[in-house]
Amino acid sequence: MKKDIHPKYYPDALVICACGNTFTTGSTEPELKVELCSACHPFYTGKQKLVDTARRVEKFEEKKAKQATLAGRKGKKIKRAKKAAARNSKEVVVKMKPEDLKKKSEKK
Repeated sequence: MKKDIHPKYYPDALVICACGNTFTTGSTEPELKVELCSACHPFYTGKQKLVDTARRVEKFEEKKAKQATLAGRKGKKIKRAKKAAARNSKEVVVKMKPEDLKKKSEKK
């Protein structure tokens, strides 16, 4: 290893969680402050806890509500797809000349 290019390593760095839990670990920082730890994270506790610092949950719910109100409207793509499905569902009639029918029956 090269000298003087690596940060100092603290084998007993203190980690402080927002819930009040503290523990030690190894790090390049002497003290770490975190929002979630194993004592308060929903995956480990089995309890649902929303940590929403930027109002993201409310914004998502507002967006979903807006989409539900606009669900009755139809855009160009939906209208075009509906017209294409109607065109494709129509029965296609192929008209043939009597001479072509005779040629087909002769080949068989």
